[in-house]
Amino acid sequence: MDTRIISLGTLAEHPLRDNRRKVRTGHATTTLVRTGDAVILVDPGLPPAAVVARLDERAGLEPTDITHVFLTSFKADTCRGLRAFDNAQWLIHPHEREAVGVPLATLLRDAGDADDETKHELEYQVSLLRECKSAPDSIASGVDLFPLPGITPGMCGLLIAEPNRTILICGDAIPTIEHYEQGKVHTRSVDPVAAMDSYKEAVEIADVLILGRDNLVFNQGRGML
Repeated sequence: MDTRIISLGTLAEHPLRDNRRKVRTGHATTTLVRTGDAVILVDPGLPPAAVVARLDERAGLEPTDITHVFLTSFKADTCRGLRAFDNAQWLIHPHEREAVGVPLATLLRDAGDADDETKHELEYQVSLLRECKSAPDSIASGVDLFPLPGITPGMCGLLIAEPNRTILICGDAIPTIEHYEQGKVHTRSVDPVAAMDSYKEAVEIADVLILGRDNLVFNQGRGML
């Protein structure tokens, strides 16, 4: 089992850190998981050329080496680099796929008066989602789905069982170190109560947390520090 961060993400706005309003291009932390014959890339949030470069820098891999891409949620920030991995199987939690798919289809259907750029973006998002398959409960040996609803209806992490520790790829359920340390969830939650429950479950179960827009942290609540 090999788990490593390929690219650190960032929030577009970080209310727990920025004293003044700052706006960046948000993108998710991208993680690589290798076990057996499976080579899983999680949340390729950078543009294709950038994520391909990071994959080579951090792991010496080409896009064709990736067997699966898993999205913790369906956002531009998590799937911006998807098209670099057309040979891989794209996976997402079925609840997230359903929750995103219906509104997207409705927006596209009602986009008659929208400008061409908006229509094109909607069509692109729909095309990506159509190619995302519902993920099974276990993607590979020791790599299992861990639902973390709240930020989005079907947000889902990956729980990775290593011999001496458990790693959880959190997605935006715990976006940054500040959220982890302060026990807070992202302000843009569809269900803040469910999001907090997911935060608590993540902290309870994992020795190591890979945060959605930050580095990994050793979970103090699990006696790792």
